[in-house]
Amino acid sequence: MSLALDYQTNGYVAPVACIDGAAAARHRRQLEHVEQQFGDQHYRSKMHTLLDFAADLATAPRVLDVVEQLLGPNIMLFDVTYIIKEAHSPSHVSWHQDLTYWGLSNDRQVSMWLALSPATPVSGCMRMVPGSHTQGKLEHTDTADTSNVLFRGQSVEGVAEDNAQMCPLQPGEASFHHGWTLHASMPNASDDRRIGFNVQYIDPSARQTLHDLDTATLVRGVDHFGHYKPDQFASGVMQKEAVERHARLEKLRKDTWANA
Repeated sequence: MSLALDYQTNGYVAPVACIDGAAAARHRRQLEHVEQQFGDQHYRSKMHTLLDFAADLATAPRVLDVVEQLLGPNIMLFDVTYIIKEAHSPSHVSWHQDLTYWGLSNDRQVSMWLALSPATPVSGCMRMVPGSHTQGKLEHTDTADTSNVLFRGQSVEGVAEDNAQMCPLQPGEASFHHGWTLHASMPNASDDRRIGFNVQYIDPSARQTLHDLDTATLVRGVDHFGHYKPDQFASGVMQKEAVERHARLEKLRKDTWANA
């Protein structure tokens, strides 16, 4: 089955080799060096505006080739985030759909989750419910679970977990999933950190409906709509001007999620 047909049928494809293990290890070292200097980088938005190596990976030709098969020739980079579960951490992700609180006008969106360390059933790899993207938006309930990675602790109740499939990934492999695909992950019971590089791509037709301040950058094809101002990609690591811009971007993203 082709990637595109598999994606249309199941709402995701995995595993997809995007970079080799050596490149994944190098990226992890770069990230962890940043963490040593600047602190925790988990679940921060718009990391491609802070770290040049994050921007490079999010726009790598091999990655965009896969996204083009799933989304079409016109691709905008919407967001880049590192999702990190420390070793033996209770952190988990409840069943949810990505698009629920983003405010986009359509579902022309693809999420990539690329492993920078082994993502296994023990370390809390993602689980997907095949075909769940065809159900459209489902009801989510906000929770106060502090171990839930999600910003609002949002959760879909009553998911038929017997139908869920594990999506283990080796470093350099990725999964790509649709914005309405139900997915979740368990805590990391392994001795290593579980580090994921999460990127959101959208078609230029998908506009922000909650305000007119959102940003996204065309990385392939053409934009016939002009809904977004482009992000300024990082030209180094944590440069002063970039950090100041990023603070405004991250506040906007959290305010959007909180008020959706």
